[in-house]
Amino acid sequence: MARGRHRQLHSPRHAYGAFCFGRSEPLQSRQVMQLILVSGLSGSGKSIALNVLEDSGYYCVDNLPATLLLDVADFLAAAGHERVAVSVDARSAAIATLPQAVANLKTRGIECRVLYLEAGTPALLRRFSETRRRHPLVGAQRTLAEAIEHERELLDEVAALGHRIDTSDLQPKALQQWIKDLLSLSGNALALLFESFAYRDGIPLDADWVIDARMLPNPHYEPQLRALTGRDAPVAAYLAAQEPVQRLLGDVEGFLRRWLPEIVREHRSHLTVAIGCTGGRHRSVYLAERLATAFRGDWLVLVRHRSLARPAPGDAP
Repeated sequence: MARGRHRQLHSPRHAYGAFCFGRSEPLQSRQVMQLILVSGLSGSGKSIALNVLEDSGYYCVDNLPATLLLDVADFLAAAGHERVAVSVDARSAAIATLPQAVANLKTRGIECRVLYLEAGTPALLRRFSETRRRHPLVGAQRTLAEAIEHERELLDEVAALGHRIDTSDLQPKALQQWIKDLLSLSGNALALLFESFAYRDGIPLDADWVIDARMLPNPHYEPQLRALTGRDAPVAAYLAAQEPVQRLLGDVEGFLRRWLPEIVREHRSHLTVAIGCTGGRHRSVYLAERLATAFRGDWLVLVRHRSLARPAPGDAP
């Protein structure tokens, strides 16, 4: 039943069956509760996310049926919990009702944020093979690959609700840090994420807008710069002196300044701008860092570097 560390009723994480529900005073009359809804594909890291949230002081409820979300919010608010995290996945009863439930929470004054974890099918197949765990949707008529794609279809509308994180090439420690960075942001403003990546690894699943920087001069072909990254001063100086780099930087910055206010008017809580180059270590990193600096005074800004989050291959361009 309970999945907390001590598996007792007062443990900070519980299965939904531990609760007894009853009508309580309206949420509007109590202090506003912060609720983070964790969802996503099996094997994508939802347990890691819940562990980070639990360690950060959130009261965590695992594998909750979507139809009980409002009742759980009522129950925990009445019990005095101000920060709550709830996990809902494809096994949940009536998963299709989740978007409406999230909308209802927000209209009732609850600060609700959705964290959606996903990964590419090859990465998920590898993880299930390595751990030898059974995918919850595998059956006599459905292979593992088919179960993954079926789950992706079931959660398609949920993925559009909140901040998406593609964990395909992330180590657990990197994912933990990224989630901690998200928790540090206010839930009431647009979170603008600049994410560098390597095209050879594929475009990140969580990207909203993608910028291709592969046509720019490449520091990899400068022997003294090859082992460095776009965060290092010599690489930054090299790219700052390249007119095409500065022209692309100015174009992207102008585009974002024109359209970010329109994104906010659509009540979006986050936007991920992914910048890619061949190896994800020089040009894309430099551009992500420069754009983050340019917008940090106006928006809540995060920076992620996918290729720098893992050991560098010796011959990566």
